[in-house]
Amino acid sequence: MAAGALWGLTFVAPRMVGHFGMVDITAARFAVFGAVSALAVCGRPAAVRWPNGRQALAALGLSVLGFTGYYLLLAFGIQAAGTEVPSLIIGTIPVWMMLLGRPAGLRMRALLPGLLLTGAGIALMIYGAWSAQHGAGDTGSGGARFGWGIALALAAMASWTVYGLLNAAWLQRHTELNATDWANWLGVATGLGALLLWAVAGSDVATLQAQPDGMLFVWIALASGFGSSWLATILWNVASQRLSASLCGQLIVSETLFALFYSFVWDGRWPQAAEWAAALLFVLGILASIKAHR
Repeated sequence: MAAGALWGLTFVAPRMVGHFGMVDITAARFAVFGAVSALAVCGRPAAVRWPNGRQALAALGLSVLGFTGYYLLLAFGIQAAGTEVPSLIIGTIPVWMMLLGRPAGLRMRALLPGLLLTGAGIALMIYGAWSAQHGAGDTGSGGARFGWGIALALAAMASWTVYGLLNAAWLQRHTELNATDWANWLGVATGLGALLLWAVAGSDVATLQAQPDGMLFVWIALASGFGSSWLATILWNVASQRLSASLCGQLIVSETLFALFYSFVWDGRWPQAAEWAAALLFVLGILASIKAHR
């Protein structure tokens, strides 16, 4: 639950510092993640401190899919479509992981109820957000912007799903790897990618200093880099060692629920009836899918 609460922060962070570019927000978060991981790597014995060439290339590629590339797509999606719909779309990742990586003998028919419930919840949330925009007279470019945000969130979902499948396959083929070392290597690779991203497409230092809420930006970078990236990964690993895989799968729902909670707190409002219903359908869908998988 603590890991889910930390992950949920990343969905509302882009809205809290909207004056800064999404590239800058992404680069700052993962630069902190990389720095913390590098410190952790330096504390390891010299014999296992750094990866070999093949491991380094794998870490770099996976870091783009699961961290810098994924969050950059998500941040732009949140900027365009708000927090609620992208958080629900991302929350379906466990279902897609289950579908694409399901074990032999698990029939698609058993997963259908969960998929229908989850799809209905997302459709209801999208309809509510779309209706709110049109009700406020925001049509044309506003509707196109909202649709673009959904498309980016779907791309982010696909990116992390591919990362999850490839990362699991890599670890299964290389059982000699220590999970903690691999997580830190991914963090270092992500930090290097973040610095490259900022150098190529980020704002210069003078522009960053001229933006309002500069200290808030720094605090969010520290909180999301250390807490939502490094600490949350450790918490999730500890939970995975102590709980069954099925229970951990159910608790992934906490990430989406915390993201919605933070969004409503930031907006200073209670969820509307359609949003309550959508969240309920979404949770029921995930639980039904986990039950079918078990």
